[in-house]
Amino acid sequence: MTQDALVARILTQTKVIALVGWSPKPDRPSHRVAAYLAARGYRVIPVNPGQVGVVTAWGEGVRAALSDITEPVDMVDIFRASAEVGAVVDGAINHLSGHRAIWMQLGVVNEEAARAARAAGLDVVMDRCPAIEIPRLGL
Repeated sequence: MTQDALVARILTQTKVIALVGWSPKPDRPSHRVAAYLAARGYRVIPVNPGQVGVVTAWGEGVRAALSDITEPVDMVDIFRASAEVGAVVDGAINHLSGHRAIWMQLGVVNEEAARAARAAGLDVVMDRCPAIEIPRLGL
């Protein structure tokens, strides 16, 4: 499967996204991408321990960690430094049900975490942004 085919499959099959590293600040990329995805009809669950109980986004309460999400998630979208991705992937593998994909945003690459995710049966996309890929692929 080509990378474009994988990206298209993930984005067309995904309904619920846990967005790790979400910011309530509208000028931050994580906020803009989350807003774009929510406007496209995805359910976006923001994850940011510093914002729990302070704000909601698109009707969703902000969660402190992936382990606080009790419902199935299709994709974990990661806005964290590459060195922090391993812990996020471990959290996804150990605490989430239903997830099928790990997505690392532009500039985020962690080959070790990607191998762990693939070994757990998850699809992995690195160094890409769904808000760029959706229009690029005509989805």
